[in-house]
Amino acid sequence: MASTPESDRLEVNPPAGRLRGATEGGLTVFRGVPYAAPPVGDLRWRPARPHPGWSGTRDATADGPSAPQMYMEGGDPVLGGHGSPPFDEDCLTLNIWTPAADGARRPVLVWIHGGGFVSGSGSLPNYSGETFARDGDLVVVNVNYRVGALGYLQPGAEDGNAEGTADGGGNHWLTDQLAALRWVRENIAAFGGDPDSITVAGQSGGAVSTAALAGLPEAQGLIRRVILMSPPFGLELPTPEASLERTAALLELTGVKSLAEARSLPWPALIGATGGLFALTTRWGYWPTPFLPVIDGVTLHRHPAEALLHGAAAGIEVMIGWTREEANFGFALDEGYAAADRDRVTARIADTFGPEAAPGAYAAYERTRPGARPADVLMDLITDELFRVPALRLAEARAELGRPVWAYQFDLPSPAYDGRLGAAHCLELPFAFANFDRWAHAPLTAGLTPAVRDGLADTMHRAWIAFARTGDPNHPDMPAWDPYTKDTRTTMRFDSVVTALGDLAGDSRRMHEAATRGAP
Repeated sequence: MASTPESDRLEVNPPAGRLRGATEGGLTVFRGVPYAAPPVGDLRWRPARPHPGWSGTRDATADGPSAPQMYMEGGDPVLGGHGSPPFDEDCLTLNIWTPAADGARRPVLVWIHGGGFVSGSGSLPNYSGETFARDGDLVVVNVNYRVGALGYLQPGAEDGNAEGTADGGGNHWLTDQLAALRWVRENIAAFGGDPDSITVAGQSGGAVSTAALAGLPEAQGLIRRVILMSPPFGLELPTPEASLERTAALLELTGVKSLAEARSLPWPALIGATGGLFALTTRWGYWPTPFLPVIDGVTLHRHPAEALLHGAAAGIEVMIGWTREEANFGFALDEGYAAADRDRVTARIADTFGPEAAPGAYAAYERTRPGARPADVLMDLITDELFRVPALRLAEARAELGRPVWAYQFDLPSPAYDGRLGAAHCLELPFAFANFDRWAHAPLTAGLTPAVRDGLADTMHRAWIAFARTGDPNHPDMPAWDPYTKDTRTTMRFDSVVTALGDLAGDSRRMHEAATRGAP
């Protein structure tokens, strides 16, 4: 059949191969686009490999499968779920939204989802790129990558890998994301994007990924700016040796004795063992993380929190922020934590501040939140040490380098569960995406006053767009937002009233600085 002008507009011919997309809401959308070879069979627990390509025109009108992960019908009580079937190991695909597949060279926004390193998908409806593409005239790319055991398991020497080679490391999730970024660089012009103006944005584990990517020598010149939403930079990342203990534990849980045997297991057996690994690795008063990035010296040379301070990455433009009560996401609805007493929380504080300083630190947290229960003090501590203070350390260090970041804190609380969640982890996401219709399933967003919700979403969404386009988040309908310098420490507070404040999180910063110095 002869092509029509309409069908021509839905087809692109990038170097990777010809694709046919679809029109959705005035945008041209390409779904399930492979960027690397399927990591199956012998390629399980191997770095991402180039895709072999295809002949003819590939249909790109349906999402690819999400990475295999734990799944619970009905979802969790905060997000209502963060990943749904179909799942498959053949998951290394992209979704692309563009106003037009032309030669306009629009700025590109690449989204890397979070999910505690064990869940999530770039094809989740709540991460749809449509609002950014439509409202910001951006080309938006969402990435699927390996998570959980398939993305974060450390293979080790037993797998026959040679030290110092690409196969000698772990972090297969990172090789996926690097392959996706290279694909975007090489192909995005065919979708109307500018390969020289790529912003990578991520939230939570996705923000850790974003920073890790930015610090890779192989990614030099590929990323112009990054948006780091709630990165848990306070996580202590394991060495390969420590990570191999978790590999051994997972193998035992699956009933096999070697990685070679595990490579032949069906993937549901690996995902099924993840619950057991959660149980083995959970510690009271700490965010549960059965899988973590590994500083292996091959794929990842330093903590992602430090990646944007070195080499060419120090020149990348950065926006970074956190929510006021990050830890309420994981702890506020847990009755066991609600029953914690002062002594137990003080003992947990001693892990950070030392036994002599712990009572004083407890009292300091108690003063900042009148009427605080021990559980509230614990959650504020976890928020500080995992999210807020490490983000401030990056802001302080970049200010010293003369490359200041744009910093924000999200303060608007959720009314859900009688307000117990507060301004919890993930709550800023629907505001940045301005797509509350895609979050109707999430208890976290229930009860927000529409006028306040939509006004704040418009302000934040436009700031994210402005930063992706220019490296400056300011726009006319928001108070002036200055970069974070050592003189002003300007931090934008996103709440029912949006305000730029100096040293907004100064109490937390000073208290943890004192702990780092060993001061009382």
